[in-house]
Amino acid sequence: MIQRIIGAGARAFMVAMLIALPALTLRGVSADTTQMVALLALLAALLTFVEYYSLYPSVIEFRNAPPFNRLRFVALFLTVVLLTAISHGVTDPTLLSQTLTNIGARIGAAMDFPFSPVRLMVLLVPHDAPLAVLEKVRTHAGLAYLISFSSMLIFVALVRVLNWPIRKGAFNFWVNLPLFDPTAGGDVIFRLKRDAHVNVALGFLLPFLIPAVMKAATGIADPISLSDPQTLIWTMTAWAFLPASLMMRGIALSRIAELIEEKRRRAYAQTEYQAA
Repeated sequence: MIQRIIGAGARAFMVAMLIALPALTLRGVSADTTQMVALLALLAALLTFVEYYSLYPSVIEFRNAPPFNRLRFVALFLTVVLLTAISHGVTDPTLLSQTLTNIGARIGAAMDFPFSPVRLMVLLVPHDAPLAVLEKVRTHAGLAYLISFSSMLIFVALVRVLNWPIRKGAFNFWVNLPLFDPTAGGDVIFRLKRDAHVNVALGFLLPFLIPAVMKAATGIADPISLSDPQTLIWTMTAWAFLPASLMMRGIALSRIAELIEEKRRRAYAQTEYQAA
């Protein structure tokens, strides 16, 4: 029980730090914003602690199939930390922030070609905005997209090369997929593959759809101000992380379907062998 408390507490602390980091680091953040962020961080930490302290799953998928959630959190945490460091370097430049800015600018410029997701995010910047804002958006978008895409490639390598999730033991379907009801009707393999294809398709399309939706929404509501550092950090993080997370979930579901199909094939072969 003590080990479970320590593990849940460490995860809760890391989640709270992730949410509070930009507000605590950047200059010019109002007291009301800081209090709201602190409340959100506390709430997220509490939910994380309850989820990982409990013996039985409730919401979080692949809880006992590392490093799926760890890889996603590392990608999310790294994105927020690096983008925060770049934004902090605008007012308080350091060697690290300048280095990250230069790297992000090169990555953003390399990924800013016609019809690319980065180009679509850059087009959200108003035409009358200063050039510095456009460069900052391109830098943040390129770096965030590269981190998320790299995390997805690492997960694909874990699945195909390191035989995730059965390398260190059996896969518990109920614990790792608490929201999936295998008795809801239809073949489990078909439903898993269908959900996998939907997640992969959404993950591929969202980097293009999100900028289009944001652009279309400007005629209905006030546009998001990408000149604000916190808004820019969380917008770019969500835009890059959500599609990669969906694609990783789709790849994971497809892998689970393959394992079930392989186990079913072996069971059928053994039954036929015994009958013969």
